[in-house]
Amino acid sequence: MDLRVFTEPQQGATYETLLRVAKAAEDLRYDAFFRSDHYLHMGSVDGLPGPTDAWITLAGIARETSRIGLGTLMTAGTFRLPGVLAIQVAQVDQMSGGRVELGLGAGWYEAEHEAYGIPFPKEKFGRLEEQLAIVTGLWTTPVGERFSFDGRYYQLKDSPALPKPAQSKVPVIVGGHGAKRTPALAARYADEFNIPFASVADTEQQFARVRAAAEQAGRKGDDLVYSNALVACVGRTDAEVKRRADAIGRDVDELKANGLAGSPAEVVEKIARYQAVGSQRMYLQMLDLDDLDHLELIASEVMPRLV
Repeated sequence: MDLRVFTEPQQGATYETLLRVAKAAEDLRYDAFFRSDHYLHMGSVDGLPGPTDAWITLAGIARETSRIGLGTLMTAGTFRLPGVLAIQVAQVDQMSGGRVELGLGAGWYEAEHEAYGIPFPKEKFGRLEEQLAIVTGLWTTPVGERFSFDGRYYQLKDSPALPKPAQSKVPVIVGGHGAKRTPALAARYADEFNIPFASVADTEQQFARVRAAAEQAGRKGDDLVYSNALVACVGRTDAEVKRRADAIGRDVDELKANGLAGSPAEVVEKIARYQAVGSQRMYLQMLDLDDLDHLELIASEVMPRLV
């Protein structure tokens, strides 16, 4: 079971804060550092000092780290043209020495589009499908050959399909709760399928859908990595758990029901329940980015007890 750190910088974080978290995660032997891709805070927080761009952030962190994986859950397809995104991700992959993964989603938060003048199209899923085809097509086109695409939403003509990533294949992550189109899209393009903030039962059901879609598409169900993203709130004592819950404005009982909360032993048991239904990787949503002791506690008392 891989443990990855998943941050939500739109809620209020500087690049320096994110870099500290990424370096701490690397030192503590977490598998990867991921971040969301949003330009506007959510809920009652003020979001100060303001948003940071996902791929600019990861480019900087790529040069300041050496081992830890880097990526997004999820890059918003509405934010970037697919040809530009392919260039950005390939360049950050080169800058990191081949440690990047791309989580790509359709985009959903209409208010952030309004706030920053970003078009928010009605038909997003069809665009996402074309974006995945273009990004992966550009990367896999042999050097010296050209890539063209004539879709409903995007058209590319005689692209040199450069630059190439450092990796021969950048892992692509597709995720969500959709019952039909999402599993089919993952089966076609994804190396990993992620379901965020889902119960064990819903996780099991969605993983089964993706496996069935993969087999229908001519792949083996085990060709994909299956993962979850859940909020983390761990403490050695009840008082420590409550302090961490209060710091992120959440209720302990709600966190225990819907996330990974409680003592290290409780969290290990909860992760094991997800692992039993096929989860291989856990993204720990860390909402208090100043609490590096939280990362250390999970690394020292949860990580060693996972299979």
